[in-house]
Amino acid sequence: MDAALDPHSQELLRDWQAVAKAHDLTELAPNSNRLAFADPEFLTRRDTRGIRIQLELLKPDLAQQELGIENTIVIFGSARFVSPEKAQEKLLEATLVGEPKAIAKAQAIVKNSHYYEQARIFAKEITLASKGRPDREKLYVCTGGGPGIMEAANRGAFEAGGLSVGLNIALPFEQEPNPYITPELCFRFHYFALRKMHFMMRAKVLVAFPGGFGTLDELFETLTLVQCKKSKPVPIILFGSSYWKRVFHPEVLVEEGAINEEDLNLFHYVDDLEQAHQIIRDFYPL
Repeated sequence: MDAALDPHSQELLRDWQAVAKAHDLTELAPNSNRLAFADPEFLTRRDTRGIRIQLELLKPDLAQQELGIENTIVIFGSARFVSPEKAQEKLLEATLVGEPKAIAKAQAIVKNSHYYEQARIFAKEITLASKGRPDREKLYVCTGGGPGIMEAANRGAFEAGGLSVGLNIALPFEQEPNPYITPELCFRFHYFALRKMHFMMRAKVLVAFPGGFGTLDELFETLTLVQCKKSKPVPIILFGSSYWKRVFHPEVLVEEGAINEEDLNLFHYVDDLEQAHQIIRDFYPL
């Protein structure tokens, strides 16, 4: 049986250079003479969507396997809730412009910037706590790879000297991956569905900091999968009870008969880092 390919081998590099020389890989016009795997026009057809989906499943999965990433703590939250320093800068800019709506928005960002710090510290603590544990018990931080709360969590893991995963998404507007993701674990997705699948494939804990539609989407996806027993139960932690209790009213769903009362036990509200750690310790007797 052939040995596994070494992606850094000179032979593979020469082969790819030969392909690039023979084919203009930036040209999207149809060309039947291109090798199929080096043909952008062919790979971006509607008919080859299944191949693209399979590639988005395989690439992050294999890369995480190679680095021993088996268990993750997934941290969600707003891309707009930045560090206190950046929040103050935004407020100063808005104040100089003098537009009332911009000032009110900047003031809200300042008010919520403490969530950035809490996410950073929490991810740092989780990463440090995992360092001394056997590989099968280590938790690695995983985020959506963007700015805001996602950046804070990757930053915390980086400051602790640990690996962390970023599952970024290609959007019509530019969203660059934050600089704290481990480079070998910085992935970019076209399909939201595949990205969300990867969030759940290794998740042992979900922590949702305050956020918008994207955070709600990821939270409800997780709640649905656990409720329907399509995923194993995991601690689902909603950080910031004053925010979540205003945004999310699951008791109404119970009153209307849309969910069972016991479904309220699928998640926990917390307001400090120790509460979050305790929920994880109670769920997994570490």
